Amino acid sequence: MVKEQFMINREILDHKNPERAVLKTPEGLTEETVRLISKDKNEPEWLLQKRLQSFKYFKEMPLPTWGPSLEKLNLDKIVYYIKPDEKGGARNWDDVPEDIKNTFEKLGIPEVERKALAGAGAIYESQAAYHNLKQEWEKKGVIFEDMDEAVKKYPELVKKYFMTNCVPINDHKFASLHGAVWSSGTFIYVPKNVKVTIPLQAYFRKNAIRAGQFEHTLIIADEGSEVSYIEGCSSPQYNESSLHAGCVEIYVKKNARARYSSIENWSKDTFNLNTKRAVVEENGIIEWINANTGSACTMLYPSSILKGKNAKSDFIGIAVAAKDQNQDTGHKVYHLAENTSSTVQSKSISMDGGITTYRGILKIVKGAKNSRSSVKCDALILDDKSKSDTIPFIEITEEKVDIAHEATAGKIGAEQLFYLMSRGLKEEEAMKMVVSGFIEPISKNLPGEYAIEFNRLIELEMEGSVG
Repeated sequence: MVKEQFMINREILDHKNPERAVLKTPEGLTEETVRLISKDKNEPEWLLQKRLQSFKYFKEMPLPTWGPSLEKLNLDKIVYYIKPDEKGGARNWDDVPEDIKNTFEKLGIPEVERKALAGAGAIYESQAAYHNLKQEWEKKGVIFEDMDEAVKKYPELVKKYFMTNCVPINDHKFASLHGAVWSSGTFIYVPKNVKVTIPLQAYFRKNAIRAGQFEHTLIIADEGSEVSYIEGCSSPQYNESSLHAGCVEIYVKKNARARYSSIENWSKDTFNLNTKRAVVEENGIIEWINANTGSACTMLYPSSILKGKNAKSDFIGIAVAAKDQNQDTGHKVYHLAENTSSTVQSKSISMDGGITTYRGILKIVKGAKNSRSSVKCDALILDDKSKSDTIPFIEITEEKVDIAHEATAGKIGAEQLFYLMSRGLKEEEAMKMVVSGFIEPISKNLPGEYAIEFNRLIELEMEGSVG
């Protein structure tokens, strides 16, 4: 039996700055904290009331018990709001505070923006450090703002879409928590028939110990428009539990197309309890590319609601779990109209005692005739200590549909390694080649710089093979 271990180099990701917050709430969550967040942001009354109602729902709902254990997550020890700088939201990179700027420089921002992006944002703790959109897209009416600024500049648009039909504030306990304490994030509006041909990007960074981060992403692709958006996330390791409970809402209007790509690489003391959902109208297309390589525990199931005829959803995801990691991920898709289609391609790698789970929902309602869906789940288990599960839920109440579901799980076989080693490769190199081939369908779909980051995280730091 071959025992394998991947060591991911976190030297850059574990860089941490001394805390210098101008405002930091006490540990734990109270109504006073919720009110303080809203007051500090000078929010309108309707948003404060939404926060307070969300807080009420949060207190009433129990913790979920159907997935990974949340026993080690002490919500009374989390710091829910940290404001690192009095100004925030710089338009010029030179105006960002030096320590924050150095952190994002190490993570590749704004270098990536200069090379290949239409706009970029950098969110640090509970505040936007930087947000900028290139003028050529501003001239076409594209809006790319920090969410806090969007509330001030586009209040009616935000009020119409923010946590209403896509992710309501009573959706589940951590959506309610998010609604109460959310801070910063990304707001994107693409006007009718405007096609943003190069990606927009935001990077979310947690720095403080026991910190919570609750950024909100709201994307509206109006009729006939196209947009591609990339998110990256990371945090240093402190060996004390922290929390990420962000929220992503995507509205894909008639004949529009949106692509959402994300690499989440939180530290192994982070509970990643994120909510992502898209509502897709007639002839609209949503594309999800999701990679989870960090966190102690992840519960994340991006969802597509196909409400218009011919709406389409494509999901590609990978989860990687090593020692002390439980990656519970998957995809949910709801076919609510005729001729809707969806594809799900999910891969996972578990090693050194890690646990991966694909948990998915496929629902086709009565009347959604000629709908099509294909779900394929592949798991690679690298040793006898690790585990992988597939838990699909399929509900079909319409007869005229075409459905396929396939799931496989396997290990790297001694024969594969022997064959490659007989061609002159060392055992580590042979293992790396097998894993690279396994994840290739995912990595080839990631945007350029993120594909490089992903391959570094998963492939380039593999070591410790024992025959």
